[in-house]
Amino acid sequence: MDIRPIKTNEDHEQALRRIEELWNAKVNTPEGDELEVLTTLVEAYEVKHHQILPPDPIEAIKFRMEQLGMKKTDLAPILGGKNRVSEVLNRKRKLTMKMIRALNKELNIPAEALF
Repeated sequence: MDIRPIKTNEDHEQALRRIEELWNAKVNTPEGDELEVLTTLVEAYEVKHHQILPPDPIEAIKFRMEQLGMKKTDLAPILGGKNRVSEVLNRKRKLTMKMIRALNKELNIPAEALF
């Protein structure tokens, strides 16, 4: 077991290849321990170097609408009218707390995705 810190993209790729080789290793074996340590190292490297940004609120709304087969007019009762829907989806009006709560409740969009 030759485990080193992951400092470069090449180190990261090597660790991912090794994780794939060890994927079915049994727990509490040398291979299982190596898998556990490598996944911890890869996770730390990815958090530091490949930070995932939160989704764009408008894109989150559009994505959810697509999932539910909704049209813009379906949002009117939630956001307070057709004009307001158009303004929000075209980024001319920011979401209010009332809108965020309504979208969270009615469409089950996580509030964190709407801020």
